[in-house]
Amino acid sequence: MLLGHTSYFVREHVGMLKLVDTYDILDPDTGQRLGLAKEEPPTWAKYLRLIVNKHFLPTAVNVYEQEGLPPVFSIRKSPSFLRSNVTVQAAPGMALGRFQGKAFALRTGFRVLDAHDQQVAELKGDWHGWNFKFLDGAGQVLGTVTKQWAGIGKELFTSADNYLIILSEPMPSRALLLLAAGLSVDLVFKEGG
Repeated sequence: MLLGHTSYFVREHVGMLKLVDTYDILDPDTGQRLGLAKEEPPTWAKYLRLIVNKHFLPTAVNVYEQEGLPPVFSIRKSPSFLRSNVTVQAAPGMALGRFQGKAFALRTGFRVLDAHDQQVAELKGDWHGWNFKFLDGAGQVLGTVTKQWAGIGKELFTSADNYLIILSEPMPSRALLLLAAGLSVDLVFKEGG
């Protein structure tokens, strides 16, 4: 079960000239595959990436426990210029929350809002690194997202990243939001388009 864990290793697939991203979601202790995240943007936006930076275009990432089954949740990023908005949905039309990027911030991060647009947490990190903390309203650490070194060849010649998501407590609702937040960091801030 994807959401019954407290840690996740996310491995982005490597590919030359790829227009969409795919991620394996693994148990870091056993290496067992827990799920798969596939970027599935609208067709027109996928091909427009050949001439326009993908940060300006809409996209969606669907997270599956197994291929062929309906997604466990989806992440949808609307077109953005100054501030990214990413919605997390359990099913089409059923919003669980959203992540709102900070405009003109020196530190990378975004606000985590619930389905009623109330801030429930914040993801904070530095703009050049891959060290992020998922914090609740009181500043307590709910989890972390950290980049894992993949070797000189992969780091220099691809934009594919590996990262580790660790939760402070086993809570399926937090696991879903933190996993979505970790994928959104890569989607919103790290992919060069």
